[in-house]
Amino acid sequence: MVAHFYILFSPSLDRFYIGHTTEALEERLRKHLTDHRGWTARAKDWTLVHTEAFPEKAAAYRRELEVKRWKSRTRINELIKAAR
Repeated sequence: MVAHFYILFSPSLDRFYIGHTTEALEERLRKHLTDHRGWTARAKDWTLVHTEAFPEKAAAYRRELEVKRWKSRTRINELIKAAR
C-alpha cells in the first residue's frame, strides 16, 4: 500500500489544506470537491499543489503533522516551489 501526504490550494479562499491518504490522489481530490460537510466544502476550486509518497500510512501522517506544525505559509510555499 502506498500512502500520500498532499497539499491542496484554493485560490478563492487563498488557503492551503494539508492532508494524507491511502486513496488514489485523484479520488481524494474528487471527494474534497464534492458536496460534504468537511472543512474543504467551503470552496470548490481546490487544486493539488504538492504530493509526497510514503510506504505506509503512518509515515504520511507524520509528514502531515510535521508540515502543519510549521504554521508558516512562506515555508509551505518554499516546499511547493522546491518540488517543482
